[in-house]
Amino acid sequence: MWNRVADDWDRQVGDDGDSNRILNSDPVLWQFVGDVAGITILDAGCGTGYLSRKLHDRGAHVLGIDFSEEMIRIARSKAAHIDFRIDSISELHTVTDGSIDIVISNYVLMDTPDLTATVQAFFRVLKPGGYGVVVFSHPCFPQEYATGTDSDVAVTYQWNFPYFQQQKCVGPPWGHFTSEFIWFHRPLSDYWKAFRKSGFEVVDFEEPRLSEERYHLAKNERQLNNGKNRPYSVAFKLQKREQ
Repeated sequence: MWNRVADDWDRQVGDDGDSNRILNSDPVLWQFVGDVAGITILDAGCGTGYLSRKLHDRGAHVLGIDFSEEMIRIARSKAAHIDFRIDSISELHTVTDGSIDIVISNYVLMDTPDLTATVQAFFRVLKPGGYGVVVFSHPCFPQEYATGTDSDVAVTYQWNFPYFQQQKCVGPPWGHFTSEFIWFHRPLSDYWKAFRKSGFEVVDFEEPRLSEERYHLAKNERQLNNGKNRPYSVAFKLQKREQ
């Protein structure tokens, strides 16, 4: 699927990310990541590499991993100077144990079928004291099941399966996507348990939203209201404590 939608994905995120990232989650991501100059960062599930390029521009040594050959082909075509590799984030065979300062997983964990193996792989490749910064679609409020009012202030979420039921979901095309989209639903507590089981300590948590100083970036009233009132994602800052 990811090879098939690689070009669609490149149009969706472009060079700066889509509107949700720009308005809501990227400010939280950069706050959690902090100063990246001179440190080694793994962009796990890098896709076509928009975030890898931004990290490199801020002075980081970047390793971008994705298991889609087409995604990596596009990423390399845009930034041949960055180390992009074809690998699975649930395995990270090409990454040495304890070699990474920060692992970033930006809207990826809801797309991996094996959450536990993925989080354990993140833990393995991090240096002691290193951080994981993970952002993923809010599992409690999936936008596929959201219906807004005319003013887009009140939002109704209607589930067609039990919230606590882990499930592979196939959604209709959205944004620039021209084909169906596959993702994996699991309750929020499953993520928290996977982090703790792997050995991470949760040191920060946020539900990104549009802050007042960024209201001017919204392109229209609907986008403004959605950013202020809809919980699109969650963000965790995790630490691999030194032994």
